[in-house]
Amino acid sequence: MPRSVNVVAAKQRRKKVLKRTKGYWGRRKNVWTVAKNAHEKGLQYAYRDRRKKKAEFRALWIQRINAAVREHDMSYSQFMHKLKSNGIEINRKVLADLAMNDPKTFESIVKKVK
Repeated sequence: MPRSVNVVAAKQRRKKVLKRTKGYWGRRKNVWTVAKNAHEKGLQYAYRDRRKKKAEFRALWIQRINAAVREHDMSYSQFMHKLKSNGIEINRKVLADLAMNDPKTFESIVKKVK
């Protein structure tokens, strides 16, 4: 009995991967085994970094808030504690945006907390 090989599906699968690795450097873009490995690794990085991005943005917001609050003689941890104790519920993303783009509003929040 002859061997059954689905060449059409295999070629489509390879073409799909090679199309996605377009723009990679060297053999990663046109040699099937190397391109397949590069593509799979890229998908792993994408999956990991979609989660990592959230932590990186939170760290950035905290740095911005800390820098803005220190101009008013207070540390980040003191500021956040006083926000919570005064019942002001503004998240870090909004606070960082206010600190950068609207310093007067941020200053009024700091004064209200003090």
